[in-house]
Amino acid sequence: MRAVIFSADNHITLLHNGAAFFPALIAAIDAARIEIYLETYIFAADETALLVQQALTRAARRGVAVRVITDWLGTGRQRSMSLHQEFLASGVMYRAFNPWFRRGVARMHRKLCVVDRRISFIGGLNIIDDMVSDDDQRVPLPAPRWDFAVSIRGPLVKVIHVELEAQWMRLGEMKLLARLRQFKRTRAITGGAAHGPAAAGLVLRDNLRNRRTIQRAYLYALGHARHSALLTSPYFAPGRKLRRALEEAARRGVDVTLLLGVGQFRLQDAVSQSYYPKLLKAGVKIVEYRKTALHAKVAVVDDNWATVGSSNFDGLSLLVNQEANVVIRDADFSRALRQQIESGIADGTPMAASAFDHQSWRARAWHGTAFFLYRFLMRIITIGNGER
Repeated sequence: MRAVIFSADNHITLLHNGAAFFPALIAAIDAARIEIYLETYIFAADETALLVQQALTRAARRGVAVRVITDWLGTGRQRSMSLHQEFLASGVMYRAFNPWFRRGVARMHRKLCVVDRRISFIGGLNIIDDMVSDDDQRVPLPAPRWDFAVSIRGPLVKVIHVELEAQWMRLGEMKLLARLRQFKRTRAITGGAAHGPAAAGLVLRDNLRNRRTIQRAYLYALGHARHSALLTSPYFAPGRKLRRALEEAARRGVDVTLLLGVGQFRLQDAVSQSYYPKLLKAGVKIVEYRKTALHAKVAVVDDNWATVGSSNFDGLSLLVNQEANVVIRDADFSRALRQQIESGIADGTPMAASAFDHQSWRARAWHGTAFFLYRFLMRIITIGNGER
């Protein structure tokens, strides 16, 4: 189990929504001179995605080594096939993660990019337009999808580059000895001194050495929280340890607030709401965001710990899929992210414990059934993987 390794002196910029993210990403791609690695769960077929695809094509045609990885399920079979053909024709190297579930059920849910080993991007944004639903691209959203990413310059870029390079190699025809050498290389990467402003660390989740790293980062932050903890996720179905950490923090006087997305999947909403009564009773504040699709996976604890990334608070992210977050120890960054989360909370609907004290038997039955189905599915998917 790898601990979070922090490096100092990183320059980190918070990017809110696609309006900030895509221009920054495209500008970095257009400035590339040597190589680009881009990894995303969804690479859509819309106008925004086309702008990114065209930038990648321009880079390849001027001699930049461009390598793109998408998830086969997230991007879709037909779109993956068309991307392969279009990228092949333009000189962009392309690989799809786990086609036809040949490597099991795990998906590559990470959103990462490194350009020329000098700038990197990490967060929750897929390559898809902000105004289009990510589960049905024919459905428009009422407002831009609420999400975040960061751009990073500094020592952490080297760490992210090594991980992306290793991922690319793992998805190719890689012999056993080469895999062992790459494994040793990733183990040897350190972040340098963990002091000074903008200390940050890459936190991964996979089914090898990093099976609990993201969850442990959250547990550590909640366990050391003294004043406040703001956590945001579109999907909420955490395991016992994380639920207990939220409850214990609230009971010892920490102002714990969950900002949760609802309205995308009715069954997912019911699963999330099945956890509400106990959390609310412990003093955890819960706010549902209904203004548009909430896709952000971010948190701020005590204004000195923050995270931005791809990991939701559910079983798929915490126990199955490949995920990537960045953990940041910087007061200015934490305050900036806190302000954004507080604006989302202001647009949300607070949940009252009393609303769940007098639920109808139909509502209780629906929440119980949804929880049972979710738990049953996760037990099947995570056989031998420990805590559900």
